[in-house]
Amino acid sequence: MPHKFTNALQHETSPYLLQHAHNPVNWEGWHPAVLQRATDENKLLLISIGYAACHWCHVMEHECFEDEEVAKVMNEHFINIKIDREERPDVDHIYMDALQMMTGSGGWPLNIVALPDGRPFWGATYVQKDNWISVLVQLSSAYQNSTAKVIAYAENLANGIRQLNIVNVNKEAEILSSKQMDKAVDDWSNYFDRFLGGYKRAPKFMMPVNLNFLLNYATYRNDSNVLHYVHTTLTRMAWGGIFDHVGGGFSRYSVDTKWHVPHFEKMLYDNGQLISLYAKAYAASGNILYKQIVARTIDFVQNELTDPNFGFYSALDADSLTSEGALEEGAYYVWQKKELVKVLGNDIDLFSAYFNINSYGYWEHENYVLIRDASHKDIATKFKITEDELEQKINKTLAQLEHERKKRHRPRLDDKVLTSWNALMLKGLIDAYRYLGTEAYLDLALKNAEFIEQNMFQKDGGLFHNHKNGRSTINGYLEDYAAVIEAYIGLYEVCADEKWLTLAKNLMDFCLEHFMDQASGLFFFTSINDDFIIRRTLETTDNVVPASNSIMAKNLFKLSKLYVENAYYEYALQMLKNMQESLKENPQNHANWMELNLLMNHPFYEVAVIGDAYREKLFSLQRRYLPNTIFAGAKDNSKLPLLKDRASKGETLIYICEHGSCKLPVNDIDQALRQLNT
Repeated sequence: MPHKFTNALQHETSPYLLQHAHNPVNWEGWHPAVLQRATDENKLLLISIGYAACHWCHVMEHECFEDEEVAKVMNEHFINIKIDREERPDVDHIYMDALQMMTGSGGWPLNIVALPDGRPFWGATYVQKDNWISVLVQLSSAYQNSTAKVIAYAENLANGIRQLNIVNVNKEAEILSSKQMDKAVDDWSNYFDRFLGGYKRAPKFMMPVNLNFLLNYATYRNDSNVLHYVHTTLTRMAWGGIFDHVGGGFSRYSVDTKWHVPHFEKMLYDNGQLISLYAKAYAASGNILYKQIVARTIDFVQNELTDPNFGFYSALDADSLTSEGALEEGAYYVWQKKELVKVLGNDIDLFSAYFNINSYGYWEHENYVLIRDASHKDIATKFKITEDELEQKINKTLAQLEHERKKRHRPRLDDKVLTSWNALMLKGLIDAYRYLGTEAYLDLALKNAEFIEQNMFQKDGGLFHNHKNGRSTINGYLEDYAAVIEAYIGLYEVCADEKWLTLAKNLMDFCLEHFMDQASGLFFFTSINDDFIIRRTLETTDNVVPASNSIMAKNLFKLSKLYVENAYYEYALQMLKNMQESLKENPQNHANWMELNLLMNHPFYEVAVIGDAYREKLFSLQRRYLPNTIFAGAKDNSKLPLLKDRASKGETLIYICEHGSCKLPVNDIDQALRQLNT
């Protein structure tokens, strides 16, 4: 069936942009030629930013962008640009800062009206149809009749956007001492919800970067209160409706305080980081729940987000069709009691107690979101069965529901492949293999690492950001380099193939040449060879994904342990020094920087294993939770400084080193662990 309307977005590859390709709005992609045309025609830009899994983006599309009356106004007065924020985070950074400066809040859809050169002067998120038409007419009129005032306001705002991103060099700063870090965490802990986990507020985001730091900190500092909080949070998240108990994997956040009702979109970047976090927490605690969460989340990614070439897709939509054909958030995931009774039969009472098919688990419109609130032991005792019997029965009921759910309309898939998100998932798989020991996880990790190498590397040694339908088109951002370097270092540690370490080092050297801001000592988000609007961003704040600069600083620190002759350590230290005031004032938004501060504040060990049995000994050591280590291994001599000239015929030796100075080698795992603990 032919479409009534088709616009320039038909030539894009982003699923989000393609969703708008048949709107009556004359949408364009973000391209230099389009921006030049706006300047040539002296026409305002209307920039609308969103992403494929965004619920309110879909709502505004239906109410406004599919409406011919709205389109008439937009097409007459503006050059209309649609942006996938996941494809163009560089542009999203700028306009999100602008929106927050103008309104005090942010979110998506992010709608901006800007001068022809891209300087913004108005912004909003979701707007209803009548208000949308009215405000667009007013803005167009203001530009025509009060041009000088509009330009002046836009220039003031642009100056503010530039000032917001200035990082001062602080060569004299001292990094936080252990006592100062204790104080920072103690102040931070005032926000902790110690009963339900997360913070004392709604909505609740999982924030794996924060929990990863706090797990490491509590282990280093032997802080039982912080450790209890971390495990409470991890358990409640795993029990909550934010985890898909039927199909595995986590949604993006919960709208309530008990992790119950999620915003149902499932993002690759969340699940990759959470696999890594739960794997580490399993190694630190032995809690079997964490191991199960890792396995089920990897199963979800394999089943739902893996392409035939072993790249990973970006997301599943929050919305799906109901049985009546209406698009509704969460329709694929929720259950009504009558459905459960029909499918589960005699097991309904046990299932209802386990997953709270009661007032605690009720959502709305007769729908329940599965949520746990009790341990296996408590439920087994209540029903006078063993925990093994309980596990078998629950697994049986979940399999029945999974079979039933497959009959429903599936959520839409965002099948673009992003380098940074793939690398976060790759790191998750590496940590899952490292701490759980499942060979299949390493196999999948290697396939994805090779996918990245073959499809996301450019001929000049740089990276692409995106891949779809066999094409990679957008130059990589710092987030891509940071995440790939981190993953490849981790891959080298678990398999001792120096190819991955060499690739990581080459990418780091590429960034030092093409992304380094000599004025601040940090890395720009975009290459110095790429175009930008208003400013070249320095990303420093850790959020649901760590800031690209904080990942890079940790990468430099780790590479400095393996390539001691380079200036990597000095770069990392200066980056951390520049962030000291931010760490003191706001540690919860700089958790990955806090992690680096922690690593620099305490003994950090290089562990070198050399000899015929190096793989077995590496594997045995790496199953422990040892965040203060980096591993290197080889069968015989290697050119890597840490391994060079250390092989001994007939023996497999373990060297525990600090700053390149090594203790006497040992060949026993327990001896090595004792050296690490002294």
